[in-house]
Amino acid sequence: MAVKVAIVYYSATGTTYELAKAIEAGAREAGADVRLRKVKELAPEEAIKSNAGWAQHRLETQAVPEASLDDLDWADAIILGSPTRYGLPAAQLKQFMDTTGPLWEAGKLVNKITSAFTSTATAHGGQESTILAIHNAFYHWSAITVSPGYADPIQFEAGNPYGASFQSNNGKLKPGETARASARFQGRRVTEIAAQFLAGKPGQAPINAIGTGDNPEGGGR
Repeated sequence: MAVKVAIVYYSATGTTYELAKAIEAGAREAGADVRLRKVKELAPEEAIKSNAGWAQHRLETQAVPEASLDDLDWADAIILGSPTRYGLPAAQLKQFMDTTGPLWEAGKLVNKITSAFTSTATAHGGQESTILAIHNAFYHWSAITVSPGYADPIQFEAGNPYGASFQSNNGKLKPGETARASARFQGRRVTEIAAQFLAGKPGQAPINAIGTGDNPEGGGR
């Protein structure tokens, strides 16, 4: 059976979206069944209209479905992506992550294979810290986090072992071939590791975490 991969991302002007598509291509090359999903836009209409690139990208991606919890439940592997906001993931992706409490509580995120990617406007705009911030949620999910590392020669060119990333020079640049190749490798690697894990995965009953206090939908509010 094909590995099921959910790629869930937020992108304002399209840079992170381009990386998401490259990751999708890599996952499909490795034989995955992929769902590419964007998260809901939270910004006010006036903010979007004030930025031509933002407004244009929204029009260009109208056909991309919005992510739901069902996409995460369905997936064997989950790859999340976001542009950085002060070294953290964008509020739009974070808001979606904050809704995963019911899946977490039912143990449905345990042992999912996970990974993350990002984009920034400047060279030192928080690429690593944004990816690591997303990883924090994975640890709470009891997921298994897979980074691209330096497991392929392209990673020595791309230079980021944490996850695919790109610096857009304040939106003036689109991801080039090195960034896209790194993203494709990440999609392949996550799919391949998930396939290896599933091939030897023993049966496991869901973990019921009700009442732990860490539940974002419960006592840990």
